[in-house]
Order: sequence, then C-alpha cells, then structure tokens
Amino acid sequence: MIKTIIFDFGNVFINLNDAYTLDYIKHFESSEHFDDIIKTNIAFEKGLISTEEFLNNYTIYFPEQSKDDIIFKWNSILDDFPKHRLDFLKELKTSSKCKLILLSNTNNLHINWIQENIPFYNEFKDCFNEFYLSHEMNLRKPDANIFNFVLNKNNLRANECLFVDDNLDNINTAKKLNFITWHINPKIDDVSNLFNLNNNFINL
Repeated sequence: MIKTIIFDFGNVFINLNDAYTLDYIKHFESSEHFDDIIKTNIAFEKGLISTEEFLNNYTIYFPEQSKDDIIFKWNSILDDFPKHRLDFLKELKTSSKCKLILLSNTNNLHINWIQENIPFYNEFKDCFNEFYLSHEMNLRKPDANIFNFVLNKNNLRANECLFVDDNLDNINTAKKLNFITWHINPKIDDVSNLFNLNNNFINL
C-alpha cells in the first residue's frame, strides 16, 4: 500500500518549454566550453555555487550575452502552471492519507521566477508535507543519495512510496531503490489523472 507520494516539479506540475530546451542544449553543445557548462549547471542545481558565480561563468562561456540576457534565456525553459493541477493536489491532500513530498532538481533563478510569476506558488508549496529543492539540499537526482536522504529523513520505506517524475534517469534510480514509479510523459499524461491511472497504485 502506498503511504507516500513523491512528486517532481517540472513537467509534472509546471510545464517546461521543450522546444526552448532543445535549442538551448544545441547552443551550448556547440560551445568549446561544453564540459564546463555541464559542471556549472550541476553545481548550480546542487547549490554549490551562487547565482553570481553561475552568471559570471556564463558570461565567460557566452561573452556576447549580458547577465540579463542569460537570466532571461535560463528562465525561458519555464512555462505555465495549469491551475487544475493545483486543484488536484489540494483534493489529494484532503482526500487521501498519503504523505505528500516534492523533490525537484532546480536552482535559485528558477525558483525566483516561479515565485514572481506563479501567483499560487505558496498555496502549492503548502500542500506538501515536505518540500525538497536540490539547490537547498546540495543533492541532485538521479543520484541515489538524494532518494536515501528523503527516505531516512522521513522514516519511509521505498516500497511504500510512489515516485512521479518525467525524467527516465530519475525513474531508473528510484526503481533500483525499490520505489513504485510513474514515469510521466508530459505530452500525453497529466498528474491530475493519477486517481484514474492504475488501480494497483493505490488505495489513496
């Protein structure tokens, strides 16, 4: 029986701009600084470097761009947050006995954008028993240690947790740790359909 549901954020609740993401990846894949860019991105998601350090690095990688340009392009991956997903989450919180946890790879710039542009962000955050952001934890999916942290911190058993994420690498790590998983496909799936997805999932 599922006692805890652990949700990702991007492409589960807030939509991501996939077309932008592909263009962005192509842009820095062609850069001579590709390896350093990847290291910078991971360090930023883990909160190991500050926003200022992140921006300073990017002005080295792309000197033709201002810091404002970089912030705009970095945040352009973020899209809309359909209100019906918040309604679903609120219903889940009140109707089920499951503990609800958010576990997201993110960074300070993205969270600042969300706080400024999603008017119900705090209402969304309040739906969760625990709200874990990678840059505040100094940990990042798909590393097993971030999953083990959540299990140990909350005294959970993996086989009693449903993990919902759009990233296959994250799903595969969770499976190896014995989580029940839903690899959500944002093109055809919506988290609000969780109740109808699979009777084996739950007595929610």
